[in-house]
Amino acid sequence: MRGPSGRIARFRRRLHPGRNPLARTGDRVEALLLLLVIAGAMLAIPFAAAFGSQTYATQSARAIEERATRHQATAISLGTAPAQPYSTDGAGAPADQTTVRAAWFDTHGNRHTGDVLADAGSPAGTRIPVWLDQRGELAAEPLSPATSTADGIFAALLLWIAITGALAGLYGAGRFVLSRLHAAAWDRAWAQARHDSRF
Repeated sequence: MRGPSGRIARFRRRLHPGRNPLARTGDRVEALLLLLVIAGAMLAIPFAAAFGSQTYATQSARAIEERATRHQATAISLGTAPAQPYSTDGAGAPADQTTVRAAWFDTHGNRHTGDVLADAGSPAGTRIPVWLDQRGELAAEPLSPATSTADGIFAALLLWIAITGALAGLYGAGRFVLSRLHAAAWDRAWAQARHDSRF
């Protein structure tokens, strides 16, 4: 039998050999291992969900703290930004941006300077939005609620995939051992049959 229905039927026979007289002990052991894999994958769902929820809570708390301790400001570039982009391979800055020396003022009126990202080739005096920490130093943009949610979902999926992957690996190892045992049994039976045929 071919097609999806055939694969389903084979899967059902593998999962439940039943009273099939052709089913070997190894087939029943394999069915038990498969049941354990499926049960383990199902039981891993609530653990993965709890881990994802904890990750979301941690990231949300971090986002709240960052938004309370960081603020947006405007930096002024002190020179023309290089025309050559800072990164063209997807790493670091976007492909159409580069670093340029710029100056900005913190909430106390103190002047700071540093390298910030700007559009490649932008002229001196370009206004560039930046994020600052409480000391007026450059900081990364605070985490957003959407990022916290995505981190939680990703953490849950990653944990579940890791658990099910490990279970699938154990099942594959078990099948390999069983197949070797079956092959050895066939070899012994074939050798015995050849021996008996001589008499």
